[in-house]
Amino acid sequence: MFKKYLPLLTIFVLILAACQPLTTATPETGPQTLTVMTHDSFSVSEELVKKFETDNNTTLIFIQGGDTGSAINRLILTSVGSPTPEADVFYGLDNTFLSRALDQDLFEAYQPAALDAIPAEFKLDTTFKVVPIDYGDVCINYDKAWFAENNLELPGSLQDLTNPEYNGLLVVENPATSSPGLAFMMATIAEFGESGWLAWWESMKNNQVAIVSDWETAYYTNFSGSSGKGPQPMVVSYASSPAAELIYAETELSESPTASLVSPGMCWRQVEFAGILKNTPNRALAEKFIEFMLSQDFQEDVPMQMFVFPVLPEAVLPEEFLLASQIPETVGSLDPALIAANRDGWVNEWTNLMFK
Repeated sequence: MFKKYLPLLTIFVLILAACQPLTTATPETGPQTLTVMTHDSFSVSEELVKKFETDNNTTLIFIQGGDTGSAINRLILTSVGSPTPEADVFYGLDNTFLSRALDQDLFEAYQPAALDAIPAEFKLDTTFKVVPIDYGDVCINYDKAWFAENNLELPGSLQDLTNPEYNGLLVVENPATSSPGLAFMMATIAEFGESGWLAWWESMKNNQVAIVSDWETAYYTNFSGSSGKGPQPMVVSYASSPAAELIYAETELSESPTASLVSPGMCWRQVEFAGILKNTPNRALAEKFIEFMLSQDFQEDVPMQMFVFPVLPEAVLPEEFLLASQIPETVGSLDPALIAANRDGWVNEWTNLMFK
């Protein structure tokens, strides 16, 4: 009997189902993706990255774009005028390349709340298309043991470096390919003026200054103070580099084996910025990342990760970072408009002089 009525029962069930209101299951929203391009020296603690990802339901993707100059060139080629920029945020632009990036209209303006607490000396972009994140002083580092063993006095100025006793003892980075190299070139222009800086470099060429393409090669291959095997006991680096030598020494040390030459006229203050790339489809999330970079947690992470100083005044600096870092009393500076008008020409002049 039951089998006889089964077809009718099936029809009845289908009719009831058709009369029920439709319900749609809401799929779980997966994490968004935020792409951040940086220079090759960028570093941040893994726990901070995970915290940002968790707090914002996102996955961070970091792209290393090379040295600052190379990364800016890459952005100009891939992102100017593009409806789909290669990244959402860029970090690592510095004050020597600032005008070039702004002239190319790479970034969208944004003023995070934390910007009010940042000292005016770091807020070099009045349009707020990029915001300052950290700073470091580009200086000459030297190998303490080498100078002691060779009973040689330290140079007290850039001019001293042209003396015969320092022949072949300094390695510098090419300003056309290296951010610290460009910063150091700017220091020489600030010190000797537009009419005298090339003469200083010609004297250095005659004094066998070594030139390499990037900071990594200069510091880890040429500099004797890091590897102990390099031919040059002086290198263009940062006034905080000796802190890294002390903290990451293979055996515990009471002091750093290196130090910096911080006499007036020998250093250049490099300020690094971050900005939201134009036409990003993730504007709101990009704003949160800028805010994250200016948070106290991130700012206090900066010294031990990248060995530069945070721009947030209330950020607490680790004792071991301060122990071996040197802060110059005065640093070289040039009007940003002067840099904008002459940077490329100065680099060409330097290249023609040093490589002819």
